[in-house]
Amino acid sequence: MSTQSSQVRPQHSHPAQRLVVAVTGAAAGVGRMLVERLLSDEGSDRVTTVVAIDDHRGETVGPDWRLTDVCDPRLAAELAGVDVLVHADDDRSPETQPRERRARNIRAVQTVLTAAAAQRVPRVVLITSTMVYGAAPDNPVPLPEDSAMVGEAGASLVGDFVEIEELAALARRAHPGLSVTVVRPAPLVGPGMDTLLSRHFSAPRLLAVKGCAQSWQFCHVDDLVSALDFVVHNKGEDSEDSLAVGCDGSLSQEEAQGIAQLRGFELPANLAFGAVQRLHRAGITPSPVSELKFLVYPCVVDCAGLREAGWRPAYDNSEVLRALLDHRSGRPALVGRTLGRKEVTITAASAAGAAVAAIGTAVAAHHIRKRRKG
Repeated sequence: MSTQSSQVRPQHSHPAQRLVVAVTGAAAGVGRMLVERLLSDEGSDRVTTVVAIDDHRGETVGPDWRLTDVCDPRLAAELAGVDVLVHADDDRSPETQPRERRARNIRAVQTVLTAAAAQRVPRVVLITSTMVYGAAPDNPVPLPEDSAMVGEAGASLVGDFVEIEELAALARRAHPGLSVTVVRPAPLVGPGMDTLLSRHFSAPRLLAVKGCAQSWQFCHVDDLVSALDFVVHNKGEDSEDSLAVGCDGSLSQEEAQGIAQLRGFELPANLAFGAVQRLHRAGITPSPVSELKFLVYPCVVDCAGLREAGWRPAYDNSEVLRALLDHRSGRPALVGRTLGRKEVTITAASAAGAAVAAIGTAVAAHHIRKRRKG
């Protein structure tokens, strides 16, 4: 880990405002980690009360637990006296059905913003992803942080994030007294995190698109929590920033393969995307083409806003990739699908250029046989 501390705050010449901070999704994941940090010595210099919001009580001792469903309009009653609300209760699992995930993620943000405005909460912090910038073969590395959103708004996780960003912009216009800051982490890595990224690096070989140089940027979940804490403490009430969070710089495809000790295989773009599209439509792989693009095209963002404010990540890309490799489930995967033993054998035996097609054919045949037997 870098010796550069991720907890760097500007010095104030006057007494700082004391804060009541509420966190949704406080029982698990990023929400739990942020609550614990705010309660700790390194995070509590301005926080008088931490309000932990979830539909069940977590194991963290110390916060003011307020139990409610974040999608319930009665959430507003639990926000009395809150100065900053951080919404960390979202679903990013590749296993959740896209319609179900989209409905809950969007409903939760709508409720959070409406409830905050009703209770005159001065600031709301939302979490999306650098995926809203889009992944493309001609993206500059890095992208400027103020680049336009070009992420595809279909039935994908990136579509969820794009719609959340649109809700944030709408809330700023509809509620002038409400400041909304959107924090955009690069692809997240941490213990127990099952994502398309972690599954990609669990593949027997790493897929690449011919003629495109991939660049990798990651965000360790500890750095996301550190950045959220920094934003809570340091961004003023008039802030309406969209702030990217991630490691400095990037890794090339060759560097990533070397760290992961994996060989790559290249496919023409039309073959790779066509195969994934067919597999996804058949319900065989969880992620659509719009998400696969982030595994083969660069989306590296210059995190200038937080860097200029004094925040730095504690991890670099190499360290985060090694952490991802350490936390892999041990189950091999390909194009987002965890593989069974027979599928792994087929992949290993297939020529590199035919691996995706071979898996698709084998799995599709298996599903057809099961339907016929049923």
